[in-house]
Amino acid sequence: MDFLSQLLRGIAFVPALVNGIEGLFGNKPGAEKKDAAMSFLQNAIAMTDAVASREIIEPDKFRDGISKIIDGTVECLNASTWCKQPPVSSRTTESTTA
Repeated sequence: MDFLSQLLRGIAFVPALVNGIEGLFGNKPGAEKKDAAMSFLQNAIAMTDAVASREIIEPDKFRDGISKIIDGTVECLNASTWCKQPPVSSRTTESTTA
């Protein structure tokens, strides 16, 4: 399989992966959840094979890039309603307390 299409498939998998890791490791620290996500994602895109075949010539930079994708996905998901209820507006609070 072409490396670029393999990478894009791996990246498309990140939101579901992060959500699944949160479900499995929800009570663990963020660093442990990120390590688990990195491990799963690296295996999903067959990073070891890509390094061996020289499609990835700087593995540390590649891992850093994947890490940033995971961080960005977590930031986006944390900013959305997937993890919490939207805050009650002050207007709604005022009308219920009056």
